[in-house]
Amino acid sequence: MTEPEEAEHGGAEIVLIRHAPALDGGCMAGRRDVPCAPVDPGVAAALRAAVGPARVIASPARRCMETAAALFGRCETDPRLWEQDFGLWEGIAYADVPDLGALSAEALARHCPPGGESFTTLIDRVAPAFAEWSGRVAVVAHAGTVRAALALATGSPGGALAFQVAPLSLTRVLRAPGGWAVIEVNRRFG
Repeated sequence: MTEPEEAEHGGAEIVLIRHAPALDGGCMAGRRDVPCAPVDPGVAAALRAAVGPARVIASPARRCMETAAALFGRCETDPRLWEQDFGLWEGIAYADVPDLGALSAEALARHCPPGGESFTTLIDRVAPAFAEWSGRVAVVAHAGTVRAALALATGSPGGALAFQVAPLSLTRVLRAPGGWAVIEVNRRFG
């Protein structure tokens, strides 16, 4: 069976798009509801063409809603798709994020910022959403959400943290009755 046929028979092709660059002032955005930069119309057209017909679901974060509107003009929202909660690190400059020292990838995935959530908690939060969907679904969300899908597909939360997820990039995974498959990661447009 082809990938779309597998998705139609009890699975889902999940097309993940990271939001446009966040206007975060160089600070951790996580759960802060910041806007995004405008989406170039040529990039929007190329992304739309790459996604094709799909149900569109976005994180309710402003930057995701603005990106979805620029790309598709419409979307549903799902609060489970929010970015990782970085707790007390929210709003601090990227350069000021505390150095955690030498941690394995799996230990980093389990690390919980003070007052926030770990990456493995994020995976647990989004997994039921990914399990509910069928057919082709376009998801406009965050780098953490994209990496959570990759963690589910690869079975490695720590390994998923190694993936680059650029703004306005496309990542596709397939959830089929027999398991997950990664189709492509971090495809850029423009």
